[in-house]
Amino acid sequence: QVQLVESGGGLVQPGGSLRLSCVVSGSMSEVEGVRWYRHVAGERRDFVAYIDRESTARNYAVSVKGRFTISRDNAKNAVYLQMTGLKPEDTGVYYCNADIASTLVWGQGTLVTVSS
Repeated sequence: QVQLVESGGGLVQPGGSLRLSCVVSGSMSEVEGVRWYRHVAGERRDFVAYIDRESTARNYAVSVKGRFTISRDNAKNAVYLQMTGLKPEDTGVYYCNADIASTLVWGQGTLVTVSS
């Protein structure tokens, strides 16, 4: 069974940068679109970014457009979220999900805290 494992979270000051990774355990050839979501306790899980299978289409939430970049390296079985100009409101647990063989698979999440 294909699994997703996120990493790269941590504590960063406002204005700082982080790069999150979502590594696929299994064949990347089965992975279609991949998305990043952010969740804050007590709130809904919000969409952050999307990339399609061939990296030809990307979408971003309005709140992160121009600051975050999603990318994909199929040879490394990984999808990345480069985050720059981080703000306190970017704080939350970041999850990746992917369409794999007609199933939506979620990772376990990685915590990002933006604070001075």
